[in-house]
Amino acid sequence: MRPIGRTRPALALLVGGVLSACSIGSGSVASSPGSGGRLPVVTTTTVFADMVRNVGGDLVNVTSLVPANGDVHTFAPRPSDIRAVAGARLLVMNGLGFDDWLQRTMGNAAQASTPLIKLAEGLSGVQLIGSDRSGSQNPHLWMDVGYGQLYVDRILGGLERADPANGARYRSQAATYRSRLAALDRWVREQVGGVPVTNRRIVTFHDAFPYYARAYGITIVGVAVPAPGQDPSAGYTAQLVGAIRQAGVKAIFSERQFPAKLADQLAAETGTRVVANLYDDSLGDPPVTSYEAVIRWDTQQLVEALR
Repeated sequence: MRPIGRTRPALALLVGGVLSACSIGSGSVASSPGSGGRLPVVTTTTVFADMVRNVGGDLVNVTSLVPANGDVHTFAPRPSDIRAVAGARLLVMNGLGFDDWLQRTMGNAAQASTPLIKLAEGLSGVQLIGSDRSGSQNPHLWMDVGYGQLYVDRILGGLERADPANGARYRSQAATYRSRLAALDRWVREQVGGVPVTNRRIVTFHDAFPYYARAYGITIVGVAVPAPGQDPSAGYTAQLVGAIRQAGVKAIFSERQFPAKLADQLAAETGTRVVANLYDDSLGDPPVTSYEAVIRWDTQQLVEALR
């Protein structure tokens, strides 16, 4: 994945203007307890917002900066986003280059004392996978539900730090959620296990599924777009077509937020099937309205196409 969200003059002016408006008259916006006295939490994506809601329950009021069906790679903050960050008492992001725009373009909006959680960084027992970008690591750890459970632990720690008085409630809710995710992880293994090993070879639109593939026994032959937002070269596409034919790939998978034109072209050249309704970076329309639903939906689409 390419670096995203580079600081631009327009964004700097936006941040400065909103912060000035926030500081006039009423002092610090972040001192607000939030809606109904709940802890105000801001996340970069709807996937992480759902995780926070499951751990925080009715003790938290969660705002996701990137909306459902949104594209993290092209996100540009609005004044309302700056105000949300300024009012947060806990900030949650993934890290590893996935959503670093939070710090680069909006970090100065938050109070210095506001905890910032990077869910994917420094996790014990995690084996990171390199990305197509030189020297970087693939950030999509949550697509392995086992790693998603580690995200829950990291979120729990952040909520306890921001709101220690309700620590017992957070711990209980996190334990319940973690148990559901453990069951989900077992379910995915059972579903993929029913697909013949020789059929578990896929191509994806971008490099969002390596942790899912490694955890559940799927081989990713290649990705259509090594860097989202940048068209692949003709030479790269020709090599990918050859790899698809040689590996006997049955399906090319893409996410809803990306155009299907390139995947359709690859399918036309190789006789493969296109499945263009997966989710990873964002939640979507019903029934894909939770992290658990994302994993179940994607697994169902993959298994149906590969069987």
